Amino acid sequence: MFLNMIFKAVIVISIGVAAYLLFQTVQHYSVAQIINALFALPLGSLGLAFLFAGLSYASLSLFDGLATRYIGKPLPLWKTGLTSFISLSIGHNVGMAALSSAAIRYRFYSRWGFSSGDVGLVVIFCGTTVVLGLSTLGAAALVLRPQDAEALTGLGGGAIATIAIVAASFPVLYLVLAAFLRRPLTIRGHSLYLPNIRIAVLQVIIGTVNFAFVSASLHQVLSAISQASYLKVAAISVIANVAAIISHVPGGFGVLEATVSYILPGAKALAAVIAFRVIYYFVPLLLGLLLFGVYEVATTVPTPAEQRRSRIPE
Repeated sequence: MFLNMIFKAVIVISIGVAAYLLFQTVQHYSVAQIINALFALPLGSLGLAFLFAGLSYASLSLFDGLATRYIGKPLPLWKTGLTSFISLSIGHNVGMAALSSAAIRYRFYSRWGFSSGDVGLVVIFCGTTVVLGLSTLGAAALVLRPQDAEALTGLGGGAIATIAIVAASFPVLYLVLAAFLRRPLTIRGHSLYLPNIRIAVLQVIIGTVNFAFVSASLHQVLSAISQASYLKVAAISVIANVAAIISHVPGGFGVLEATVSYILPGAKALAAVIAFRVIYYFVPLLLGLLLFGVYEVATTVPTPAEQRRSRIPE
């Protein structure tokens, strides 16, 4: 009970801090400035941002596809893709994505014969893939463009190198354990088997590719107003995602805006981030809610044939 209260307090404080950061970010610009900057964004850049956002969600659907194979209950890609998109498009905006998406995943997977334990393993597998992707892309950005990380964080070269090594060590250790460890890992009394090396390698690749597409989507809107390199934007994206995951702020609202505005001040940069948020968060949310509603109606309303059979006396 006490830990639960602390957890809720941390979330409330995090949301308050995020709101404060957002206020500090937008107070220097008028609504007219931001709207004009939004309409000035090139359609080509917005189109590519949509494309990369779509590729990111396609990559995320492969998380679930791999997860169902990991637990030995593979499903057709349309089922895992539908479940992944609906659960994550809503979970990204609600906050505490692991828990909110788990509830929706259970709603779908339980209909296809999955137990609550199976769904729990799917959620853990997908969460691990997220961490693997963030670690790998973050380490690459730190190694290839350490000067951007130094400017972004204010840390020295030695600290940046240390963070890069720590970030890179997680996927390396994970792959080594997946290749050689045959015993289950026991965490808080629960036994977990690591996937085989083939699935583990695919986890690292797909997890990294997903966040590479997220960064590419953000880069498209930012490159329209600045000369920021892709790796610099990738570093910004990784840091903002990590902060959003830790804080549980819905959609990282305020965190990304404050991070980008700190590095690239101005109404144009803020407008670019708003455009990215609409593209990557709000549009998928609307589509996810629509698909969720359609699927629920389609699976709960009896078909004409079922209605006729129900009227036949036994």
